[in-house]
Amino acid sequence: MEAVTERPSLHDQQIARESLALVGEALNRKRSEEVSIQLQPGIAAQGFASVVIPTKALHLLAVILSSMAQGKAVSLIPSDSEISTQQAADLLGVSRPHLVKLLEKGTIPFKKVGSHRRVLPEDLLIYKERQEQIRHEQLQFLAEQAQDLNLGYE
Repeated sequence: MEAVTERPSLHDQQIARESLALVGEALNRKRSEEVSIQLQPGIAAQGFASVVIPTKALHLLAVILSSMAQGKAVSLIPSDSEISTQQAADLLGVSRPHLVKLLEKGTIPFKKVGSHRRVLPEDLLIYKERQEQIRHEQLQFLAEQAQDLNLGYE
């Protein structure tokens, strides 16, 4: 897993915001499978290097820049990789012991490699989406119940 574990500095956040605007404009204009971007190798270097990348990679860059602009650290996980329980817990925003309980109850699939548990990021995202759906349904139920009981919420 490639990770930037520290939060971006205020300067990095500002650069990300400015870059995000330009990337967004490029994505709105581009309708092809690939896009050409220009990179300036460094302040001392002369000229620009032109690089052709898939449009999907530019979409991913926009997501990364958006997170950085908000001051968030970013992690990239290939979809077919297996991650440790600590990485999985970090992704879900829960403690590792809580995640291990979810794994042992069978709530999230995992496999053991030696004595270590490994989880697919795809399974974590499925669990996370399911939990968000349950929370949304329960919140909707509570709001309807408050309306039915005329608790003063309008």
